[in-house]
Amino acid sequence: DYLQVSKLMFPIGGLMKHEVREIALSAGLPSARRKDSQGICFLGKINYNDFVRRFLGEKEGAIIELETGKKLGTHRGYWFHTIGQRKGLGLSGGPWFVIKKDIQENIIYVSHGYGVETQYGNEFRINDFHFITDNPWTELNKELDITFKIRHTPEFTKGKLVQEGENRFRILSSEKLQGIAPGQFGVVYDKAAQVCVGSGEIFC
Repeated sequence: DYLQVSKLMFPIGGLMKHEVREIALSAGLPSARRKDSQGICFLGKINYNDFVRRFLGEKEGAIIELETGKKLGTHRGYWFHTIGQRKGLGLSGGPWFVIKKDIQENIIYVSHGYGVETQYGNEFRINDFHFITDNPWTELNKELDITFKIRHTPEFTKGKLVQEGENRFRILSSEKLQGIAPGQFGVVYDKAAQVCVGSGEIFC
């Protein structure tokens, strides 16, 4: 892996995004002022649910209110829904937000309040962590200053990283995080948010 990475070339790898945009603007490129995309750009202009349905199919499951345990309706598969999602649930009396998912039982738990305490957390774990290069941290159970992301946003969050075992880490966030989603990926950077160290799957 290291040999392959050593052959890679990143001609703009040392530049920040705003610097790249300035270069594109001075060169008169039409994409210089284009808005950032947060979609799955490599799939093109397709319907995401249709794409997922093609590979995973459908499986009916219950939509349950988190606080009461009351069944509110049904969904066609937990894989169509993400933590924090508001639209597309087909429920009346909203707004409703996806709070968590029971993957084994194919259940989606929802709540009225996007700001409810159950949606926030200060820590999460990352399993099967993959380093871009060699592991720069070798001491177990030592808190290391890092920055990280758990979704595609321009902002970095400061935190501490604790290695709990081989390829298994715990992240302690400096601020409360909304919508920690098991099954999605957390990406770890160095303290200065300049070097991407690696990533792994989030679990609680």
